[in-house]
Amino acid sequence: MKRVITYGTFDLLHYGHINLLRRARSLGDYLIVALSTDEFNLNGKHKKSYFSYEERKSLLEAIRYVDLVIPEKTWEQKVLDIKEYHVDTFVMGDDWAGKFDFLKEEGCQVVYLPRTPEISTTQIKSDLKEMQRC
Repeated sequence: MKRVITYGTFDLLHYGHINLLRRARSLGDYLIVALSTDEFNLNGKHKKSYFSYEERKSLLEAIRYVDLVIPEKTWEQKVLDIKEYHVDTFVMGDDWAGKFDFLKEEGCQVVYLPRTPEISTTQIKSDLKEMQRC
């Protein structure tokens, strides 16, 4: 069984997220999503999610491409996750290109997938703020 892992916040879930998850799952037989906890988002990524960790986890678990959701608590846990879950392929959006190439040393393929260009959580939040002004 070929295992794939990806990481993210997955807040305000949208079709760009679904595209990423679908493409990540197509690279293997089992997709693990390491979902950023609320604490990690706030203290590590310096951002606040609209939905709580449990709400975001529930949404991800309902997606047919996702086999397992685990908490992402630190930047450094990726090597441990690859070993613990016997991961073959690490997947991230191409805005992270090159940042995780060191994981190849763990015997893991590293793939950066193109983002869905016309959608992002940041853009959704910006559009919603703009709509409130009208």
